[in-house]
Amino acid sequence: MYLEIPRKFGAIVHQAQQVARSVFRPISRKYDLAEHAYPQELDMFAAIMDGMNDGAADGGAGAGKLARSGGKPSEGNVNGTNMKTVLGLTELCWGDVGLALSIPRQGLGNSAIAAVASEAQLARLGNTWAAMAITEPGAGSDSAAIRTTATLDGDHYVINGEKIYVTAGERANAVVVWATLDRSKGRAAIKSFVVEKGTPGMAVVRLEKKLGIRASDTAAIRFDNCRVPKENLLGDPEISVDKGFAGAMQTFDNTRPVVAGMAIGLARAALEKTRELLAPVGLEPDYQLQTWQQPAVIRELQLLEAELEAARLLTLRAAWMADNGQPNSKEASMAKAKAGRVGNAITLRCVELCGSLGYGETELLEKWARDSKILDIFEGTQQIQLLIIARRLLGKSSSELK
Repeated sequence: MYLEIPRKFGAIVHQAQQVARSVFRPISRKYDLAEHAYPQELDMFAAIMDGMNDGAADGGAGAGKLARSGGKPSEGNVNGTNMKTVLGLTELCWGDVGLALSIPRQGLGNSAIAAVASEAQLARLGNTWAAMAITEPGAGSDSAAIRTTATLDGDHYVINGEKIYVTAGERANAVVVWATLDRSKGRAAIKSFVVEKGTPGMAVVRLEKKLGIRASDTAAIRFDNCRVPKENLLGDPEISVDKGFAGAMQTFDNTRPVVAGMAIGLARAALEKTRELLAPVGLEPDYQLQTWQQPAVIRELQLLEAELEAARLLTLRAAWMADNGQPNSKEASMAKAKAGRVGNAITLRCVELCGSLGYGETELLEKWARDSKILDIFEGTQQIQLLIIARRLLGKSSSELK
């Protein structure tokens, strides 16, 4: 594995850096304080992100390409959409995580569409801004426990249920809803459906007030006899143990490295700001000296830098595997678990090291500490990632190792 960033992505990384520095950072505090206010400044960046992702957000195109090629690995070394998206969002989240999640047409639902949609569905829904609705009041980390139902009625499916913690649920043009066709058949009956905004029977009932990422809206949505055309079911409508739930879960193998990249960008911002605040008092790292020869605070920063670099390399590996058609479920969870935990730990430690500057609103350090926690939770909590890793290492199924 080459550890250098592919040269062809240099322009994209630079572009994302410019957006993060010149647009996100100046308005970061504004939209943190004005929770639920839509950041109008982001409308112009939808086209930029389309260019970064070739029209598919959150790395989902990599999954889609793999699925439609029969799951065969590519010949040679490929650095494609997954790697590009990870690198781009890492830089954007160096600016602001909530704003990065609020860019039009960059929802998690877009990734699901790209991963399992047919060619006809991609042509019809490819430019739709789609949120993802999985979590329910009684079903969180165990996605297989969802109770929202989808019943076939002629040319439509009738959806009933409630979804919570839907990122961009109010702003997006559509929501990808996970629902079961038959509760008695377990996870194999779970399918995903594209429900377009304004469909009768679908209603946003609440916007959540949150600890962090306040620029991003998080909605609760209720479905009451919501009729969705049959052609809006993503993937195979047949209930199959091999293809049903596994096809839906494939989305996460591509999006977990993306969330890991977001945590890396945020943690890097906190480390850079901490070094900047400590430099005027003579506390600067000297990498030619051993850590025990330097002040305790510098030793602490170097240990945090090492943890961040480990998370970064795990993330690049997981994204590279996705681009090259290699099964990466274990590696995606490893990257997400490491980066989520490290990102939160680094931001909190930076707040402590900077004292009053870290705790007050003079700097963005306290905001970054709040924002970082969600990156250790969504796309699967720390505990769920460790469980997935254990299953892959031990060769156990979900029923054998709970």
